[in-house]
Amino acid sequence: QVAMVESGGGSAQAGASLRLSCTVSGLTFSNYAMAWFRQSPGKVREFLAAMSAKNSSHYGDSVKGRFAIARDNSKATVYLEMNTLKTEETAVYSCAASWGRLSVSPDEHEHWGQGTQVTVSS
Repeated sequence: QVAMVESGGGSAQAGASLRLSCTVSGLTFSNYAMAWFRQSPGKVREFLAAMSAKNSSHYGDSVKGRFAIARDNSKATVYLEMNTLKTEETAVYSCAASWGRLSVSPDEHEHWGQGTQVTVSS
């Protein structure tokens, strides 16, 4: 049984930073590319960042230069460091796992966490 549990969400002021974590069990973490997405009500799911099993990374345009993805295979955990947060980034943030190569498409991720709410206020 695969379990992916996000943590680190919550409330933040605009301009502040938050770090999300996603701890995975039930699969061979080192074989999977990991990604972060977010979704707010009425909007499509948005790709934020992904990291391959070999630690290459890719970012969505809206977060490039502000967000950073990292992974620790020994802890089966992927992180998302979010800096200079904006009010419009209030959303549910989810991690996802894709067997094999890095992908920006939600449809190519087999496993998902339940999501963690991030609320950014002015």
